[in-house]
Amino acid sequence: MDILIVDDSKLIVSKITELLDDLEMATSLKSCGTYAHAVCLIDSSRPFVALLDINLPDKSGIELLQHVKMYSPETTVIMFTNQSSDYYKKLCFKMGADHFLDKSKDFDNIRHILASLS
Repeated sequence: MDILIVDDSKLIVSKITELLDDLEMATSLKSCGTYAHAVCLIDSSRPFVALLDINLPDKSGIELLQHVKMYSPETTVIMFTNQSSDYYKKLCFKMGADHFLDKSKDFDNIRHILASLS
């Protein structure tokens, strides 16, 4: 399973990477911390799953969600963010997100979501 993690927090990327290593699910795992780099990776590799943060330093993860759904619609998108208000949740689902997780309390749900996709 090709997985892309887009988050500017190295700690979060490290925690997700550890989780995925434990699950032995990722055949390819890439990560980056900016919208611009993510667009290059999405356009070149079309990941099976993309975990996207909303707050990125150069553009919004919501804009990145739009890009993913336009150029790689088969990619499963998991929004993984601290911006977990109902407003953002509804907006992300409206724009095509497949899952929406709160970093502070839903971390373990990544495991269940990925297991259901394999």
